[in-house]
Amino acid sequence: MREHTFQEDEMVRRAIAALMKSLGPIETARFLALPRPRRLNSVLRHRKWQAGLDKDRFFNQVFGQETR
Repeated sequence: MREHTFQEDEMVRRAIAALMKSLGPIETARFLALPRPRRLNSVLRHRKWQAGLDKDRFFNQVFGQETR
């Protein structure tokens, strides 16, 4: 588990260094402070996805043209 944490720490350090190089310190701070959009509850997110779903097209994509 420690190796995984180390890799994440290194990735964050590199990402911040890239932002600093590209944007500068003030814009990097602004970017990091941007509010994150709230996630929908997973059930609500699924219902929203399902509402716009074309059932036949979805089944054809998943199971192939031979359904129904």
